[in-house]
Amino acid sequence: MSRRQVNSARRFVDTGNFPFAAALHSKSRSPPILSIALVVVAVILIVGYAYSGSGRFRGDAVSRIEGDYSCTLEVQRAIPFLKKAYGDSMHKVLHVGPDTCSVVSKLLKEEETEAWGVEPYDIEDAEAKCKNLVRKGIVRVADIKFPLPYRAKSFSLVIVSDALDYLSPKYLNKTLPELARVASDGLVIFAGYPGHQRAKVAELSKFGRPAKMRSSTWWIRFFVQTSLEENEAAIKKFEQAASKKSYQPACQVFHLNPYH
Repeated sequence: MSRRQVNSARRFVDTGNFPFAAALHSKSRSPPILSIALVVVAVILIVGYAYSGSGRFRGDAVSRIEGDYSCTLEVQRAIPFLKKAYGDSMHKVLHVGPDTCSVVSKLLKEEETEAWGVEPYDIEDAEAKCKNLVRKGIVRVADIKFPLPYRAKSFSLVIVSDALDYLSPKYLNKTLPELARVASDGLVIFAGYPGHQRAKVAELSKFGRPAKMRSSTWWIRFFVQTSLEENEAAIKKFEQAASKKSYQPACQVFHLNPYH
């Protein structure tokens, strides 16, 4: 989206429709300082035009990298609002999903928060910091299509991002209840919106299948089928905190009660 807007601005300059086009390309004998000032103003306007629209650079643009879409960055952006919604339940958190090391590292910087992670995919190319978390046992590499290596209610809060988008309903029937099993206070799911770009062909060998971006209606129906109820109190607190900061998640966020 941003690239297309920038190119549009460049076309304005090339065709002379941009307010400062003439000044930029004129051969008049303007003082050097004036010419430089006009160039600076033009650049500022172009950048401002590229970032305009919603009035801010949204998280979904940050999350899109060379055609990929990831909710992992969105989890990191949402941490302050999750803390408002869950309060003391944020003291022992498990994150499950690709690039979990980045989420765990950020959570560990929060006061009175312990964090662990489950990386569903190979981390052979991961950074040294991530491999260090694995060596310490803070992050585990595990196939989430099988039972998690934790006891029931091991964590106060379980946060999942991206991982479920790559599972078929056959495996979701096993994985979703398993995620709820290890949570004592809540389960938060970050899932992509329908229409978001899927993983590149080069990454299909890693994920096993293209991501399936499902609608909120589909997810809610699935939650009912697996006897999971939405956490109305957490939803309200999260939305109130997000509204105060004009935060709009670039992913679908579902707040669920664990099994009791």
